[in-house]
Amino acid sequence: MSMTDTILLEGLRVECIVGDLPHERSFPQELFLDVALTCDLSIVAKSDLLTDTVNYVAVIDAIREKLITAKCQMIERAAQVAIDAAFAVDKRITAVKVTVRKPHALPGVVAGVSLARTRQS
Repeated sequence: MSMTDTILLEGLRVECIVGDLPHERSFPQELFLDVALTCDLSIVAKSDLLTDTVNYVAVIDAIREKLITAKCQMIERAAQVAIDAAFAVDKRITAVKVTVRKPHALPGVVAGVSLARTRQS
């Protein structure tokens, strides 16, 4: 039987430099991220031990740190940076889906992208 377990991190807020226009390169902007981490949660579901699961606090911290230092121009790149950061935290993560929203991209519009990646062996 196939099983897909997912840790959901929704509404992650990160203030970072993101954008291609000159004024966007000077001041941090908000990004909102929804992150889905695919991993086997069957062991922790029985043991109830943090060591048996992916530490999502560590994933959040890694994503924030990488996005702040990356200073991406495109939100597509920001999504990939977040994915790479998540994969680097724990080898038990087999796939990551990230949705990045840039709420102040344009007046009255929230721009966003979703990327999904599977860990390459």
